[in-house]
Amino acid sequence: MHVAIFLAVYMVVGTLCFYNLRPQMKGEKTNAIIDTVYFCIVTMATVGYGDLVPDSVLTKLLACVFAFTGLALVGLVLSRAADALVKKHEDLLVKALQMYQSCGPSEETNKEVKIKGVRYKCLLVFMLLVVLIITGTTFLATVEKLDLIDAFYCVCITITTLGYGDQSFKTKGGRVFAVFWILISTITLAQFFAYVAELKTESRHRELFERVLGRKMTEDDLEKADVNDDSSLETAEFILYMLQEMGKISKEDISLVKEELERLDADQSRTLSASDIMVQADRVALPM
Repeated sequence: MHVAIFLAVYMVVGTLCFYNLRPQMKGEKTNAIIDTVYFCIVTMATVGYGDLVPDSVLTKLLACVFAFTGLALVGLVLSRAADALVKKHEDLLVKALQMYQSCGPSEETNKEVKIKGVRYKCLLVFMLLVVLIITGTTFLATVEKLDLIDAFYCVCITITTLGYGDQSFKTKGGRVFAVFWILISTITLAQFFAYVAELKTESRHRELFERVLGRKMTEDDLEKADVNDDSSLETAEFILYMLQEMGKISKEDISLVKEELERLDADQSRTLSASDIMVQADRVALPM
């Protein structure tokens, strides 16, 4: 929702600004409104054909602002995608532990927690990307009158945001098409790479969940996890051991935390209490 609002504000403000300053733009012009929206899309997507460029100090400074704002918008989209991937990973970890506690390790449980659908999403987006490439190539060849190689070349440098500038959309109809096509195709390509990254981590996730859910606790595991040496595992000990097995923390991390606990534990009771904190506060408050 925030990304959509940001995009809408970006397009509205950019269109209004550059529409009023269109006499200070140079290049191949068609229609004032179409050219303005087209320029905003090309700037935001960092394609930068060079067929429409600022021609005054004011428009150049304004273009700089909108270029950086467009990059911020792209960064926001990528950060949202990364957050979604991390959240999915965390949710699957929680689900794995819940299943372990409720069902225990089993072959059916392992199958249930396997990551599904990533390959299908990746394939679906790839097919959409192919359709967009074919559509763009066909449009450029028929409407913009480019030969097939130049049309395909223009499509590739556009969706990869290279935009060398030797080929671009020059007609009124072409720029109307470009406004929607550039936005959709660049987002689709970014989404495709996001799914490829997710697909790469799928095997790691599966291995992690199979290790968490598929293995049975042994006496050796119990001995390793039993920090208090009382032949039983408390909740905190079990969690620490499982986190170690998942690779989320290391023995060095635990050692550092234990050292911090020992430093704060004034009465050496291996527990922290309000009196320990007060003693620590008094030590800090003492004049040097």
